[in-house]
Amino acid sequence: MPETAWHSPPLIRASLALHLLALLAVVAAPSLWPWALGAVIADHLLVVGAGLWPRSRWLGPNWTRLPAAAAARNEIALTIDDGPDPLVTPQVLDVLDRYAARATFFCVGRQASRHHDLCREIVRRGHAIENHSHSHSHDFSLLGPRRVMRELQAAQETLTAIAGQPPRFFRAPAGLRNLFLEPALARLGLRLATWSARGFDTRVNDPERVTASLLRGLAAGAILLLHDGHAARTPGGAPVILEVLPAVLEAAAASGLRVVTLREALA
Repeated sequence: MPETAWHSPPLIRASLALHLLALLAVVAAPSLWPWALGAVIADHLLVVGAGLWPRSRWLGPNWTRLPAAAAARNEIALTIDDGPDPLVTPQVLDVLDRYAARATFFCVGRQASRHHDLCREIVRRGHAIENHSHSHSHDFSLLGPRRVMRELQAAQETLTAIAGQPPRFFRAPAGLRNLFLEPALARLGLRLATWSARGFDTRVNDPERVTASLLRGLAAGAILLLHDGHAARTPGGAPVILEVLPAVLEAAAASGLRVVTLREALA
């Protein structure tokens, strides 16, 4: 993807200005250092908090819903994270086929490199593969700028080589990020996408609870989140997504909603 211009968001500009003012205040009046330090600490907490809020736009653009034009077409997006999984993903693809629905698979680069054929099958069946980092590191939001770029670039190269087309969207592991992510996304020409509704299906093993959470957010323009990788299992041992997905797709059809990929929503 072509590199795009990065524009520092207002929060970052305000943060830099605050640091400068704090420094000038301490230089002019050393007795003010406790107040200056307190302001800087509060600012750091705000920036960190913005990164730990997945749907925040304070650190840069973030798709939490589809564009207005897609919503006007009664489109929704089903996004599936953390795969591909050799046991779960093929079954998910079969369910999607039955309902003629297309999904966006946010794949982990390392997983994709282990399951080339499965990634190609995802694309062959009309779905999209997007970037979910290379290693899905739990400390992704703590990484510095070089490691953030390595995580994105390694996954971008792997997924492009396997799927035959470069990812256009990125989702951070667990949706958590920091101020170094947006410049890396701009450099790689990627858009950040999170979600409007999720069911916590990596932790909740009750399909009815997961389904209810997703259906509460089911409306034109919604971006729904499920997982084929790291999927929780029902008490009977079935991946939760396989029991939730048919109910969600049936509800979408009953509401006249069309399930599309994030790429299609750009049209």
